[in-house]
Amino acid sequence: MASSVVSRVEQRKGWIGGWTDLSRGAFPVIEPATGERIAEVGCADATDVRRAAKLAREAQPAWAAMPFLERAAIFRRAAAILERDRDAIAGWIVRETGGIRPKAETEIEAVGKHLHEAAAMLTQPRGLILPSDDGTLSYARRVPHGVVGIISPFNFPLLLSSRSLMPALAAGNAVLLKPDPRTPISGGLLHALLLDEAGLPPNLLAVLPGEADAGEAVVTDPAVSMVSFTGSTAVGRRVGELAGRHLKKVALELGGKNSLIVLDDADLELAASNGAFASWAHQGQVCMAAGRHLVHEKVADAYLKLMSAKAKNLPVGDPHRENVALGPLITAKQLERVERIVAESVRAGAKLHAGGSSRALFYSPTVLDGVTPDMPAFREEIFGPVVSITTFASDDEAVRLANDTEYGLSAGIISRSISRARAIAERLNVGLVHINDQTVIDDGFMPMGGRGASGNGSRHGGPANWDEFTQWQWVTVRDTPPQYPF
Repeated sequence: MASSVVSRVEQRKGWIGGWTDLSRGAFPVIEPATGERIAEVGCADATDVRRAAKLAREAQPAWAAMPFLERAAIFRRAAAILERDRDAIAGWIVRETGGIRPKAETEIEAVGKHLHEAAAMLTQPRGLILPSDDGTLSYARRVPHGVVGIISPFNFPLLLSSRSLMPALAAGNAVLLKPDPRTPISGGLLHALLLDEAGLPPNLLAVLPGEADAGEAVVTDPAVSMVSFTGSTAVGRRVGELAGRHLKKVALELGGKNSLIVLDDADLELAASNGAFASWAHQGQVCMAAGRHLVHEKVADAYLKLMSAKAKNLPVGDPHRENVALGPLITAKQLERVERIVAESVRAGAKLHAGGSSRALFYSPTVLDGVTPDMPAFREEIFGPVVSITTFASDDEAVRLANDTEYGLSAGIISRSISRARAIAERLNVGLVHINDQTVIDDGFMPMGGRGASGNGSRHGGPANWDEFTQWQWVTVRDTPPQYPF
């Protein structure tokens, strides 16, 4: 049996056709639960990006021309390696992200689906026969962009890198992947090792850990034709600006201020279970997290009591060494953001019913009530374990409150009346809406993406993968050239 991919991680290096030194030396990977340095990885700059992009552009045509069943087999072998090494990979995700073990297992399950979906893409039709009246064969076919740049975030690094990486490769592209510098191993280097062992040809995937300048180099390099970015709205605006200036296609999956709407006919025990998961899963560090709990005024007091009781009984601690429900926030900067939003909202009149305290990077599950639209807890994406409750008196008011944001990613509606919930859902300005479920749902086979400040209308997953990672080419074929009047 081959050794685990985790055991093959080389310190102080990046990946360009194999392990390689990068121009900026190396930087540490810090375990957020302990502050311990658990690895060092190479640090890329624009010089490394240019080198990797050149090699990727040269390697891509042969990859696109490889027999499709051979390419599909690589993804299936990678899925088998992922399963073989799942325990070691999960351990790395826990330590690098601060997530609990079930969260790591969820990422691995999702990546397995992405790999099998990538293999399946290669047996799907990739063109259309178009109408023609004069006997001309007219068709449109999907062709790869060439080299795709991917910039991925820290919160679900294995999953969110894979979500773009696997379909981009399946569509015939080469890829430059810049993972978040806080999670460079589970966000990129493990992918390189998985695919390398599975037989991916050299230079089709480069993994370039680094800071913002490396990301900008990926976006602006002339060899990169398309950019897929997942991360904050602020950085996404910069990526979109740079990509537009260089006339590149860009897919932006950004932040969210998502609403869980609890109607007065809801089963409140189930509603509270949904609400707790939607706001506290992975310490609330999820773009689809429920940043607002919009609760009908008739049931708000009961819902508040249930949610506060849950908050006071969830253990918080080091997920690598303890059996806990919540781990640490990713950095001190993120902790400061959560503390500021809660403190400013309380000063503005919100009531703190549970939590609101921290030790090191561990922030307790928190419940705020009486939150109004002028408070930071209502307006800002928190990215921390905070339940923010706002009441409403009518379905129209619930819709108005839910749509009162620049974001438009996800929503959930809890009600015993499907028709009533559907009527609300049809009026919400979001890319994803779930009736009788919470806001944090992603299965890899559906078009995932948001509207407004949550993204530029791009989608990842299922049928959307062909749309994002290829472009159309129109072809006509005639038996002989026509005679033109010149």
